[in-house]
Amino acid sequence: MILNTNTSLQTNPFQSFWWAGFECTDQLNCFGNRVDFLPLTGHLQLLETDYERLNPFNIRTVREGIRWSQVEKTAYQYDWSTVEHMLTVGHRHGIQQIWDLCHFGYPDDLTPLHPMFARRFAALCRAFVRFYRDRYPHETLIVTPINEVSFMSWLGGDVRGTSPYCTKQGWEVKLGLMRAYIEGVAAMREIDPTIRILTTEPLVHMVPPINATREQIIAAAIADENQFQSVDILAGFIAPELGGSPKYLDLLGFNYYYNNQWINGTGQFMGWNDAIPDPRWVPFRQLLMTAYRRYKKPIVLTETSHPGIDRPQWIEMIGRECAAVLQAGVPLLGVCLYPIIDRPDWDHLDQWHKAGLWDADLSTDPPGRVLYEPYGRALLRAQNEVEEARFLPI
Repeated sequence: MILNTNTSLQTNPFQSFWWAGFECTDQLNCFGNRVDFLPLTGHLQLLETDYERLNPFNIRTVREGIRWSQVEKTAYQYDWSTVEHMLTVGHRHGIQQIWDLCHFGYPDDLTPLHPMFARRFAALCRAFVRFYRDRYPHETLIVTPINEVSFMSWLGGDVRGTSPYCTKQGWEVKLGLMRAYIEGVAAMREIDPTIRILTTEPLVHMVPPINATREQIIAAAIADENQFQSVDILAGFIAPELGGSPKYLDLLGFNYYYNNQWINGTGQFMGWNDAIPDPRWVPFRQLLMTAYRRYKKPIVLTETSHPGIDRPQWIEMIGRECAAVLQAGVPLLGVCLYPIIDRPDWDHLDQWHKAGLWDADLSTDPPGRVLYEPYGRALLRAQNEVEEARFLPI
């Protein structure tokens, strides 16, 4: 009998299977205004208690961000004081922090189309590693260089939702981001070959309309395949002139939300919990195993959540699907609840999503935390189901 221990902590670099993701975007929104979610959600001010709240759910690993736009106000000059404070608090509470170096935001004088973008990002990566290793020379350091390149290249390059506010430039923005990504990984590995690289890309499913034409079928298939472009570039499978290499594929994170399956070219999402399922809907386990088979590297569900009252049903579904993936022998190393604390909309800051394990109490400054108890109970059930699957025979 072979036990399904390939995701046990003996081979898993993460301190816990379940993670908390603290929204750390510092992007320019569609109106050109800088948003900075770490203080806006109150996480910076409530860091100690935010970490303490994780204890009942046995969450010891978190995703955090350095906020590039705040660290580098002047080119090649870095202020690590806030990051150092976060590191100190994390270590005091025994929390493993996975660091996003670029989570949607760039310094005011940069965009992915700027000729110095990659050079500046590689310099930031070098500086971060030196800063970190000066303080913690022997710890495992796991880094996401740039979060969701696929999404950001669409948002900034095709629909003018953020910098550089372009249309029909998604591919060029993607190349700019991936050039920086690859140069950043190379720079970090030159200093410290032990650094682990965690990609975080959307996992989606795009289908043609019912009774589609041949052209619509082909267009949907191409769009669906293109979700893997960023990781393929990192591996050097496409755009090899950027310097990608299979050695840069390490830990592969995929982000999956309730609206990640849609009908190509229509803007219409397929419901995940419909009484009569859409025949084109694909179970999450199938999407995750397809992504694993493509790259044959350990995988992580690096973001997942649902807004509103459907949070409990969503996390129970995620638990079932992840248990099935583990039972199939796939090395799924973790699941990140993102966001763990509620967040507002990027473009309309008065509209909060109610997507966290904790809702925000907006009557206080900073916002207080109110546990959404049905979600909490459902999370514990999902955790039990996954834990059983991690050690069942396969």
